[in-house]
Amino acid sequence: MDVLGPVRAAALGHFGVPRNGEKFDESRWDSASVTFLGLEPIEILRIPGDEFVHYVTLGGGRHPMTDPTAELADPLRGPRAELVLTLRAGVGAQAGLPRGLGVLIASPAVEGVVLQENALLDLGEPLWHNAPFTAALLGPSELPEVALPEPAEPVRFLSVAPITATEAAWTRVRGADALRTAWSEAGIDTRDPHRGAASL
Repeated sequence: MDVLGPVRAAALGHFGVPRNGEKFDESRWDSASVTFLGLEPIEILRIPGDEFVHYVTLGGGRHPMTDPTAELADPLRGPRAELVLTLRAGVGAQAGLPRGLGVLIASPAVEGVVLQENALLDLGEPLWHNAPFTAALLGPSELPEVALPEPAEPVRFLSVAPITATEAAWTRVRGADALRTAWSEAGIDTRDPHRGAASL
């Protein structure tokens, strides 16, 4: 079953990458490959635009996420996910970002985590080089899910909001919605890679 092809096409098409015949215009996007011992390679798509740059993981949806306590993992049934990180354009490349996103999307295979809305993921290191963000809060994405042949569940896209260690600790106590409210009240744009932490 081809999972990566439809997911790649969905991401590139959603963010307006034009086609040259049957292929997407390769001058309008690029990608990086991230590998971890014992796992299949993960591709990170980078799709730049006038206002934003979108990073989309490709590889997390290959296999369904399963409860680590389950005695037998179903190879077809179960939720599947990819991650989408959007940052404001014009701030330069974020060195190390593909690896950071690779760590996040590999967490189901490595740690048995099931990626879902409001999930808080700790990296224990900067999401990219010299970033103040060492964790990520997942939320809904504007990208529609990608249907797969039954009985496989569709691949769902989840947005990634980079957060600081302080924001992560606060979220564990107050919850994801409370952090988003604090961002809104403070006028914080989580897509700004140079933003300050919310005053909690």
